[in-house]
Formats: sequence, structure tokens, C-alpha cells
Amino acid sequence: MTIEVGVIGTGMIGQDHVRRLTHVLSGVRVAAVTDVDLDRARSVADSAGDGVAVHETGAALIADPAVDAVVVTSWGPTHEEYVLAAIAAGKQVFCEKPLATTREACDRIVDAEVATGRRLVSVGFMRRYDAQYRAMKAVVTGGEIGAPLLMHAAHRNPSVPDHYTSDMIINDSTVHDIDVARWMFDEEVAGVTVLKPRRSSKAREGFDDPLLVLLEMTSGVLVDVEASVNAGYAYDIRGEVVCEDGTVALSEAAGAIVKRSGGFGGRVPQDWRERFVRAFDTEFQAWIDALAAGGTTGPSAWDGYAATVTCETGLAALRSGAREPVVLREKPDLYK
Repeated sequence: MTIEVGVIGTGMIGQDHVRRLTHVLSGVRVAAVTDVDLDRARSVADSAGDGVAVHETGAALIADPAVDAVVVTSWGPTHEEYVLAAIAAGKQVFCEKPLATTREACDRIVDAEVATGRRLVSVGFMRRYDAQYRAMKAVVTGGEIGAPLLMHAAHRNPSVPDHYTSDMIINDSTVHDIDVARWMFDEEVAGVTVLKPRRSSKAREGFDDPLLVLLEMTSGVLVDVEASVNAGYAYDIRGEVVCEDGTVALSEAAGAIVKRSGGFGGRVPQDWRERFVRAFDTEFQAWIDALAAGGTTGPSAWDGYAATVTCETGLAALRSGAREPVVLREKPDLYK
């Protein structure tokens, strides 16, 4: 069985997913694409092979009977519209983070999905599919080094575009660490505090970089996230869980460590695509396989909702300078 997928949004990540769906994965074909820039959409369609339809709108793509499932990689504020339309059409939808940009929009998506009585939405938190993070979670969940107490994390970008803002450090970068923390410990975030260290000289005037985000989990585990988006040297993702009887951490570097001339070293990724390429591949293949079996898998609409609410709380903490509590709605039975 081949799943015919429509892709809404053919920017950088949309193009990468079209490449992945076309050339890397099995059991799937890109049947249609669309983008606000239709010329770009046509170019991407041409690169994906023969017979790829180009639709003028996301609504038209979702309504296309030749499209079995939908991938949403458009601008964040458009996600709600497309995810709700896919749910209304009864089609499985993979939505890159964020699920939606506000608590209220996520509420509407959760309510719509719950009303169908089945899961249709999967959210693109690819770190859950990274081999290193999975190995770390297996150790933590297995209990071999005792109960978790702390987690240290870092998200360092070499640089960011001029349109990037301090809010985006939380909404676009730290959101991944928020989801990892919820997944790692199988619990919600109870409170958020955001501290502003000395501002990097590389940061624009009025831009708070780096930030230190402190997440308090419901069990009392504390997670500190160093978020730096002008690190310069590389795309550096770090994580370590401190437990009662030991620690477990992400590997320092992928691949080989070379020793020579009195020193040693390895490669540090230059961007997110290099660091998480295999995680993206694994994530999408798992989603495709689940669709072929008649269901879905991966982070749910609830996970998307909880991440967005926690990010909103983080923004409130950034502005107040105080601890802000995370207030979630009651979790529907569909996600329990």
C-alpha cells in the first residue's frame, strides 16, 4: 500500500520533507503540494517526480480525493486552519511544531479531534525519534540509575535570521526541550522561570540572548535549558539527566573521535538538518507505517497543546521575571 501525501508549505523544512518522502522513505508518495509562493511549489513538485499536483490553496489540497494524508509545514499561524480542515475531512495530518500558536487555537484542535473519537493528528517533535534521546530515555525509564532529580539541557544555534526575536528563543528553540522534558519524565511542566544572563555581544540591541529557562516538573524534577542562538561555532544540542545513582547524557559528538598531534576532536553539526536528519527519517517512516496499518503514532494534539501552553507561560515568565505556573485543561480520555 502506498500512502498518497499532500504537503502544505514548501519552504526550507517543507522541501526537506518532500525530498525525504520522495527519495528516502518507503510506502509513500508525494501526490500534491501547495505554498503561498506557487512558483516555488511548482518547482518543488517538479523535483518530486511526475504526477505531483500543485494546488492554489491548502484547503484545495486537503479536499483533493487523491490525497490520503496531509503534512503541514507552512507558517505557524496557518497551522490551526489546515489541521482543523484535515480533521473535518477525516484525514490523518502530520503538523510540524507548533500545533498552533495560541492556547485557544490548540483547544479548538483538541476539541475537534476528540469529537471524532479517534486520533488524526501527529505533531513534529522529532527529538523523540533521535537515537541518542531514545537511549537516554530507556535508561531513565528503566530505573537502573535511580529516580531522576535534574536535567541539564542546551540548545545552541550558530546564528539566526534578522527576523528572529527573543520570544522565538522560547517558541521556536526551547519548545523542543519542553517536549523532551515532558516525554523523558512522562509528566507535565508545573512552572516556568526565565532568567536573563549577561547579554551576548553578538545579539542585536534589545535582543535577550542567551536565556536560561527553568522548568519545574510535577514530580519536582528540575530541568534547566540554556538557550543561545548566537553561539557562532556550531549547532550544539546537549542533554544530561542526573539521577540518584548516576547520570545519563547525550553523546558529545556523532561519528568518530580522532586523536592526533597531542589532541583529539570530532565533528559538531552545523545546523538542525545535519543533527536530526535520521530522527526526521525515523519519525516520518513510523508515521507512514502507522497510517498503512490504519492508525497514527507520535506526539499527539495534546502534546502540541501542552507545549504551546508551556511556551506561553515561558513568555509570561520572560516578561515578569518571576516564576509562572503552567495551567492546563483537563486531559481528555483520548490522550490518556
